Amino acid sequence: MTALRQPRTREEPALNRGLLTLVGAQFLSAFGDNAILFTVISMTLKAGDRGAWYIPALQSAFLVAYVTLTPWVGTLADRYPKPRILFFANLVKGLGALAIFFGIDPLLGYALVGVGAASYGPAKYGIIPELTSTQNLVRANGWVEGATIAAILFGTVGGARLADRSAGLALATVIGLYLISGLATFLLPGRVVPSPANGRSAWGNLMAWMRALLGSLRARFILLALSLFWAAAATLRVVLVAWAPEALGATSASAIADLTFFMAIGIVVGAGLVPRLIPLDRVRRTRFAAYAMGTLFVLLALVTDVLTAKVALFCIGLCGGMFVVPLNAAVQEIGHGGVGSGGAVAVQNFFQNSAILLGMGIYSIAAGHGAGPVATILVLGGLVWLATVIVALRLPRTPLTDG
Repeated sequence: MTALRQPRTREEPALNRGLLTLVGAQFLSAFGDNAILFTVISMTLKAGDRGAWYIPALQSAFLVAYVTLTPWVGTLADRYPKPRILFFANLVKGLGALAIFFGIDPLLGYALVGVGAASYGPAKYGIIPELTSTQNLVRANGWVEGATIAAILFGTVGGARLADRSAGLALATVIGLYLISGLATFLLPGRVVPSPANGRSAWGNLMAWMRALLGSLRARFILLALSLFWAAAATLRVVLVAWAPEALGATSASAIADLTFFMAIGIVVGAGLVPRLIPLDRVRRTRFAAYAMGTLFVLLALVTDVLTAKVALFCIGLCGGMFVVPLNAAVQEIGHGGVGSGGAVAVQNFFQNSAILLGMGIYSIAAGHGAGPVATILVLGGLVWLATVIVALRLPRTPLTDG
């Protein structure tokens, strides 16, 4: 007698068509975001008629939207189908690039790109649970993050090289990428997953999350550390534009992009190593990576050859990845038990982008008054050291952070 066979449950593939479409759209959009930055840098270097303040001011113009629109973009993604939000965000980015193409001041065009980018993020992350099952959620996030990292690396180098040949061609390519990315979102399922109403405004939600999260001393100091790190890292990326010609004789956007490429590779490697070296219950160990990073800032300021600069920047990125990843996880863990991981990430993004915007503003003013890139890098290294000492002394030794 033949035994009856039980039907086998068919497992959902980790990378289905919808998720594959999102990964492709994210790669193209993020490629454009990084390519347009170095296109504008190339245009600025070739023009040679703008002061040292202009490039940090560009980054500031881009980040304004991230700070001012934070309370609303998440609500927008919850209220309307996320594929439509992704499409219109790409459309706004493309309009910003088109404005630069037709001769509008890059400060205004790049600020418009920032509006699109700020609107894109919450919808991008919010649609992932709609495209895959719970058991594949971590893997799906990994695919999206991997596409983002690849776009940063290739967009930075590819955009700079294309812009050095022809800024117009580079801008046209970026516009095309945004358009293709936007059209791809029409292939994604468009549904609204309603969020529970709490009667508060968008700003009210953000303020409530802040009050709840900052009630934890541990959370306050972790957020301080992350905010100062990103402010220092973002400022360094911009300072390199002025430092590379002075210290290394590198005058093209592609040569400067190669330097930031090595720093990005370091972050990827550091993020890959950190799960073995710094588990969540030993998060205080991140202070050693921060001390090393501050020291490397100082050493970088003294470098005069390209190879040593690339090695130093790789090591800075390596330490940065080992510093940021555990602290990001700690914030999410703290938030999970209080305001929720989403609320914690929103607060974290607000503080980080505010710190970056403040750092860019200070550097822009300082550069406009003649502050040199070597002195700026030395100051950044000192600030990283000082902030690490303060946080290390004050961070509570609780089970989560005992190290």
